[in-house]
Formats: sequence, C-alpha cells, structure tokens
Amino acid sequence: MIQSRVSVFDILKVGVGPSSSHTLGPWRAAQAFLKLIKQKCGAFSGVSSITVILYGSLSKTGVGHGTDKAITLGLAGFDPVEMDLNTLNAEIENITQSQTILLAGKHTVPFSVKNDIVFLKDETLDFHPNGLTFKASIGGHILQETYFSMGGGMIQKESEEKIEDHENTVPYPINNATQLLEWCNKSGLSISAVVLENEKVKKDKNVIYAELDHIWQMMLASVYKGCNTEGVLPGGLNVRRRAAIHNHQLLAGKLYLDVSSWLTAIRNSGNGFQYTLAWVSCFALAVNEENANFGRIVTAPTNGSAGVVPAVLLYYIIFCKGSSERKIKDFLLNAAEIGAIFKNGATISAAMGGCQAEIGVSSAMAASALTEVLGGSPGQCLMAAEIAMEHHLGLTCDPVAGLVQIPCIERNTMGAMKAITAAQLALNGSPDLAKVSLDDVVKTMWETALDMNAKYKETAEGGLAINIPVSLCDC
Repeated sequence: MIQSRVSVFDILKVGVGPSSSHTLGPWRAAQAFLKLIKQKCGAFSGVSSITVILYGSLSKTGVGHGTDKAITLGLAGFDPVEMDLNTLNAEIENITQSQTILLAGKHTVPFSVKNDIVFLKDETLDFHPNGLTFKASIGGHILQETYFSMGGGMIQKESEEKIEDHENTVPYPINNATQLLEWCNKSGLSISAVVLENEKVKKDKNVIYAELDHIWQMMLASVYKGCNTEGVLPGGLNVRRRAAIHNHQLLAGKLYLDVSSWLTAIRNSGNGFQYTLAWVSCFALAVNEENANFGRIVTAPTNGSAGVVPAVLLYYIIFCKGSSERKIKDFLLNAAEIGAIFKNGATISAAMGGCQAEIGVSSAMAASALTEVLGGSPGQCLMAAEIAMEHHLGLTCDPVAGLVQIPCIERNTMGAMKAITAAQLALNGSPDLAKVSLDDVVKTMWETALDMNAKYKETAEGGLAINIPVSLCDC
C-alpha cells in the first residue's frame, strides 16, 4: 500500500475515549458505511437489517474499549466530536432495550447490540488486526463493506488504495526524518515552519492556527477536567481516579475558578524538581483518566497515549521560560510531523506494534516538540525523538481486562518523563555525534513490531492482562 501524506490534523484530532483504534475508528467506520448506503441507495428506507462483524484485536478487546457502543452510536447518526457525551449511556440503553436503531437518525431498523454485533475472536483479517465488516440487507440484497481501523482514529476501506500525493503538491515532501532534516537545512526553517508551509497548501495560515488553538484548548480542557473529577473508572476493575487527588494535594488548598487561575495557582504553589515531576505525572494521569471514562480528548497520536503531549506541553508552559501562543502552535506542528513519520514508516496502532506504537510514538513527538520550543535545532529535535523511542522499543500492549486503564494510564506518565529527559539530552548533545538516527529507530520499531508475539498486541492475552487477577485490581 502506498501511503498518502499525513496531515497535522490526522495525527492531532478531537475524539472520544477510550481508544482511537477501537472506539473512534469503528465509530468513523459506521459513519462511512452510512454514507455508502446513501450513495448506493439514495435513502435508508429500504434497509431491513444491519449486522457488524469484528475481527482480531477489535473482537478480543472490543467490549472493554467500547467498540460495540461506538459502532451503535455511529449507526444511529451520532458524531464523536459533536455528541453530548453525557447522553451516551442513555442512548445506548435506549437502543439496547428497544432492540431497534434509528439508522442515521432517519429510519428505524431492528437491531440487537448483543446479537447483531458479532465478535469473531478466533479470526483475523490479513491486512490489519483491526478489521470490521458491515452488512446491510436492502430489498433482498446484501450491501457489504469491510473497514480497517488503522490507529489514531484513521480508517481505510478494504476496497480502496491510498494514493501518494505527488511531490509537487507540497513545497517540502516528507516521507522520513532524513528528508525532513534536509528540507530544514536547505530552507533554514524550523521543523514547525516546514510543516506549516506544507499545511498551507490546503488551508489558510489563519485557519491552521485557529484549528491548532482549538486542539490545544481541547487538550487543556481534558487535563483540567481530569484534575477536578474524582471517582472510580467504569469497566469493573474499580480503578480509582488519582489526578484530582494529586491536584488537591499539590495545591494545598489554593483556590481557583477556571483554567487560567488554576495554572496561576500551580505556578505559585511550589517549585523544585519533585514538584515539577509530580505535576507532569498529574497532567498525564488526568487526560487518560478522562479517556478511560469515555471522555473527550485529543488523539496524540492515539487515545491510549493522549496524555503525553499535553503533559509535556503544560510542563513547558508552566515551568519553562519563553512560552507564547505562537510557540504552543509550533510545539503541536512539530509533534504532529514526528507522529506522521512513524505512521508512514512503521505504525501508530498497538494492534500492529504493541504499546511502543502508542506511548513510544507520543513520547518521541513530545520530545522533539519540546526541544524545538526550548531553542533546539532541527537535528537536535530529531535526536530527541530518537532517544525517546529508543527507550520504548519492544513495549507491549497488554491491557488488563481489555480496558485502557492498567497499565495504560500510568504509562502516559512514563512517556512524558522520558520525553522531557530525551529533550534535555538532545539539547546538550550534538546530532553529528549520534550513533542512531530517527530513521534507524523507526525501522527498528517496525521490525520489532513484526517480530512481537501477537498476544502482546492489544489482545489482552499476554503480559499483565493474564497475570493480574481482575478481582484483586484496585489500582
């Protein structure tokens, strides 16, 4: 398959938890199938039944990731970005109890969430572990299409081939880190500036900046909500939310009314390495507790790793000098391009590559971006990304009970810390003396993914997933 150019807004986009590949992707696939019905039939009135079949990783951990809920809501015409998530459970309950679904919000069809979404746990499609097939009975005929959830909420239809953009469609065509560095050296531009020029081919600069600001505000909102919401996460593991507890302990009674006053309170309530370390961990925990609670977050590059980039960006904004609105946008542009390099050269899907494809990639993204906004050169940025991923190689995806909770939430804190360390190493190092390039580590990550046993790729069939008694989990 030939890869198409990956946009900043493919890597960074608003979604709903708990998983970009198992929730957001299937939701988008359901929406795509509705469009196919509309295209083929012109209306939904002829549809008499709908069946959805899940394969591979989607079938093995789909219940824990809410795949069945996502598909149901997608078929009912809801959008993951626009839906009021406070009504999510009520909508699912209504469809479950009535055993009917208002297809695309227009036509009632018999539908059993339990029986019409089929989990084939022993079957995996060749192209990708995250496969799902939709079947609609229309006037005695069956309309069928298979989709693959490629990671980060991106989907691909089985019957279509992605086509590579012609090199002259963007001023700086980039397929790997070597090309990115060459363009930076030739143009004298930073990584973020090169990426911005490529994005401007399809969007006005002001539109790009507005969308980046929206992405950042959504990230910040998820951190703030997570830091101010207590309770126990759904799913049966009885995992207690910790970010809000840490937030209150660290602020020691300081009052705040909104995000702005909260950030000010953090700046004024302490200092030192331990204080900073505690907050970075708190930020990362907050996002992924929101994600695990079917909350709204930003994929970066996935839901399971959504806490790393905002945690490191908040570290920069609060604890480092020189922060500005422009540098926040530069941070996001840089981070997204590193994610795109991994997407094109390897994978950002845990079902394909284990957790190195999620936390490892997000850590590399954050490390490179932090290096740039702290004054590092493009070479140092790529060096930081390489260091971050190098020390995530081989990381498995072994979610306990198929939920994005253990060990996933804590892993975001580890990814954020490694990103900050990698940036510091790169800022004090010389890329010319580095023995390993980012392209080397991307290639190695992909080879490691291919060699990794399938049970360690988001199946809940290996590692912690089988060694932690679910009845004893209270983490």
